[in-house]
Amino acid sequence: MELPGRWLASPWRRSAVAALAGALPMFAFPAPALWWFAYVALVPWILLVRSAPTARRAACDGWFGGLGYMLAVHHWLLPSLHVFTVVIAALLGALWAPWGLLVRRFLAGRASAGRIAAGLVVLPSGWLMAELVRSWQGLGGPWGMIGSSQWQVAPTLRLASVGGVWLLSFLVVTVNVAVAVLVAVRESRVPAVAGLVATAAVTSAAWVWSPRPEADGRVRIAVVQPGIVEGADSPEKRFALEESLTRRLSGQDVDLVVWGESSVGYDLADRPDLAKRLASLSRTTGTDILVNVDARRSDRPGIYKSSVLVGPDGPTGDRYDKMRLVPFGEYIPARSLLGWATSVGKAAGEDRKRGTEQVVMNVGHGLRVGPMVCFESAFPDMSRRLTQDGAQVLIAQSSTSSFQHSWAPEQHASIAALRAAETGRPMVHATLTGVSAVYDPSGERVGSWLGTGASTSVVYDVPLARGVTPYVRFGDWPVHAAVLVIVVLGAVEGVGLLRRRRSAPPRHAPPARTVHESPVRPGR
Repeated sequence: MELPGRWLASPWRRSAVAALAGALPMFAFPAPALWWFAYVALVPWILLVRSAPTARRAACDGWFGGLGYMLAVHHWLLPSLHVFTVVIAALLGALWAPWGLLVRRFLAGRASAGRIAAGLVVLPSGWLMAELVRSWQGLGGPWGMIGSSQWQVAPTLRLASVGGVWLLSFLVVTVNVAVAVLVAVRESRVPAVAGLVATAAVTSAAWVWSPRPEADGRVRIAVVQPGIVEGADSPEKRFALEESLTRRLSGQDVDLVVWGESSVGYDLADRPDLAKRLASLSRTTGTDILVNVDARRSDRPGIYKSSVLVGPDGPTGDRYDKMRLVPFGEYIPARSLLGWATSVGKAAGEDRKRGTEQVVMNVGHGLRVGPMVCFESAFPDMSRRLTQDGAQVLIAQSSTSSFQHSWAPEQHASIAALRAAETGRPMVHATLTGVSAVYDPSGERVGSWLGTGASTSVVYDVPLARGVTPYVRFGDWPVHAAVLVIVVLGAVEGVGLLRRRRSAPPRHAPPARTVHESPVRPGR
């Protein structure tokens, strides 16, 4: 199967098709019933790239496909960042240009069985390299990794406990490559089918072998979601509403109450009245309250977003300052150069300050919790570190109030399922305006989601677990394996190039031409 070459002869038309093809995987994220679509969504993009007439064109197809992919999974940022969203997507999309070269290298033309077999390993590894680089916090973090589209599929959640979301991304891309070969390269359908069978076999073996979390009791955790509160005095209104919703929890025997991100808009040292009201709530409910303070601190310069634990006597001293800030939302990278972004969108007018270390807090009932703030839940290494440090429950305090009319709240809530499955620890995702959610140690949902805009407080019976998952023990080993594959590929290609140069016949220089000068005759 070949794409219509004449119609795609126009570079602009081809680039537009590449961007649209790259955007297709987005549809596997918001709709749980479409999780299977991720396993074929990359096929049109792969078919386009393999048909590229030149390596340069293949790199461009990879770039524009990456632009479409990044723009699709971040499209909800458009109302806030406007045209700058497209600029960011274009910059990040360039990470898929090398992947485009790899697709053409291993799948173009009538690829041999050996080349196809190598491509089934190299191309997923190349994809992981793009996801690895763009997962750096300064480039926006690992939001929308293709493996995270499998958050509601129990078997893949089980695989996440083995190799994290990285292993899921590798699996999804491998299947897409095999399907593309089945569609486009008749001569190599046997290795493609063999690749699918091998992938299924390895996946099944990992699913059977991976240990299940061992049950270790239950705790009752309450999530307080105030909903949408508007107006110039919204911090005061929100606090009063959260206070009212929390008082309803009296007598329900809860072990911890969790408020969302930016639930307290004032530093508690500057507002002792609020600290006293929180302490009163703690005595009323009979448990500690984990709030989130978004304010300028009194003991050091700058604005921090901090998880603060409050007990019956006031703040306990347990505090976690957010470490990984949202680019442009909470700080502007290279503000001296990119500060103009504040004039075209809702970029941060002042950079927030960063924390220096993660914290595991001891709640009054002997429970150890590991807090994260906002999109920190998208970073698998943070939840893994908290688990290693002894956290029994992972907690993400989020807001997403600026994106209520998009799929961002649902996508953010779904990420917590992967973090729970990876670590074998339950995770609570508490927000201001929805979606709030709770997951058990296997990544299965506990109770129902608290939808966008809902104003309520709900108690969840959260199962605990003990033991260490392979992902917590061995870390990002799929990434390390992918790096090794790319290094080996580079070495093989380098040796091959060196051999071709040595075996090439020497260039024959043209014979020197002798110029005979005519003798000068006497008298001339």
